[in-house]
Amino acid sequence: MTDQPLRVYGYRWVVLASFVFIAAMTQVLWISFAPVTSAAASFYHTSDLMIGLLSMSFMIVYILMFLPAAWAIDTWGFKAAVGLGAFLTGFFGLARGLFASNFTVVFIAQIGLAVGQPFVLGAITKLAARWFPARERATAAGLGTLALYLGPLAAMLLSPYIVLRWGLVHMLRGFGYAAAVAAILFLVLAREHPPTPAGADERALMLDGLKSMLRRSDFRRLLLIFFVGLGLFNAVSTWIEDIVRPRGFSIAQAGLMGGLMLVGGIVGAVIMPLLSDKMRRRKPFIVFAIAGLIPGLVGMIFAASYPLLLVSSFVFGFCLLSAGPIGFQYAAEITHPAPEGTSNTLLLVMGQISGILFIFGMDMLKAPATGAMTGPLLALTALTAGCIALAVALPESPIRDGTPGR
Repeated sequence: MTDQPLRVYGYRWVVLASFVFIAAMTQVLWISFAPVTSAAASFYHTSDLMIGLLSMSFMIVYILMFLPAAWAIDTWGFKAAVGLGAFLTGFFGLARGLFASNFTVVFIAQIGLAVGQPFVLGAITKLAARWFPARERATAAGLGTLALYLGPLAAMLLSPYIVLRWGLVHMLRGFGYAAAVAAILFLVLAREHPPTPAGADERALMLDGLKSMLRRSDFRRLLLIFFVGLGLFNAVSTWIEDIVRPRGFSIAQAGLMGGLMLVGGIVGAVIMPLLSDKMRRRKPFIVFAIAGLIPGLVGMIFAASYPLLLVSSFVFGFCLLSAGPIGFQYAAEITHPAPEGTSNTLLLVMGQISGILFIFGMDMLKAPATGAMTGPLLALTALTAGCIALAVALPESPIRDGTPGR
């Protein structure tokens, strides 16, 4: 193949921004009940666990839909697959808001939203490969992954405020309108690929790629790391109010704590992938992230003072969530030429499986008298410590040698 200069297009940032907006809205709609669990349970006259199931439904459906979504992303292409997810997000987001007083309709709408989510989130590295040159792909994946943090951040900060000021119905309706706008903008602005390729990107068929990546011991280690890390994030996000309520913290304080955790994640997801691209290294950043989140998690478990709780939340978020985009890009590089959508989606589905297990486990093992979740959170801390050894055993990405042809 004849070498030719690669051209990058400024419109790649428009495509990325439209993707970040719709992906963020999928996350807002997922976690919007978590910081107002008790208020939602009272409004619908149901239990905390039933409200938790509204969030958990996303994880259950993700497990069922991840293979169809990965196939669609790698077969239909980025625009068509994410476009389907965007349509489902806008439609069911509006339905959930317009029928917010009916718990049955809200639950059905939540399932519809959950079906759309993997078509959006599984395309992060596909977008990076289609529109960005190799030197920018971890950065692009990092900015795309910001949606996974911006959405929950908005929900953590806005849900308690709106519910306390105007009520649950107004919260769901407002989020529904925003989801519809995000869906329309993506469908209008996004494009499948630039006029000329951003770099070489030959990929295997999905099933062949799936078999090849699962045979790799380094990818299996990464799957275990995401199983613990992403599951931990999903569980802590779902039970954020229940984790701090036994220590006397309010709904508003729980929301701010969750928001600061996500602010830390956003800062980390911007800074760390940039450094990773600059150094052309992935492994040291993954090891740092896992080791660094443990002190933050311990602080979140035991902090009795609110300032210490906020600092711990920031550290936890910075370290844990900065690992996401680097891990996604690392997986795409070590499994090349397997499709990015498949590796991306497999990593995400591990977090959905573990999220369900961790959420149920934390609810079952909490202290009967006080509701404190100290015991199960310490068990998760031990699992995280074990992931350090898995990360140390990972080989460096081939991008270090400039070999993944991009």
